[in-house]
Amino acid sequence: MFKLFTILGSANAFLAIALGAFGAHGLKNKLTQHYLDIYNTGVQYHMMHALGLILVGFLADKFSSQLVGWAGWIMFIGIILFSGSLYILSISGIGKLGAITPLGGVAFLVSWVLVIIAIAKS
Repeated sequence: MFKLFTILGSANAFLAIALGAFGAHGLKNKLTQHYLDIYNTGVQYHMMHALGLILVGFLADKFSSQLVGWAGWIMFIGIILFSGSLYILSISGIGKLGAITPLGGVAFLVSWVLVIIAIAKS
């Protein structure tokens, strides 16, 4: 799992940087400040949880707990739901996509709780 989550986290960090640059340069004059702020929130949480995936990779190498693996997958799902919905919402303006974002936020919270439990149990 070390290799898997480290690669997955690094790929997502790359993607977060690329999407952040695209937002700063490609969307700056195309979106309102409101939607640009939403987009940037997606980038911020994307990067934080990409680093979280790398951390999960290192923890998976140190602790042999299925909880760490679950934490990584749920964190990855959180990136897709939370940041992905914010990217699409900001570009498309489809407000109903905002209903998906909290599911991603809950996934983030659950993943971090699983990390806490895995470390506490070790």
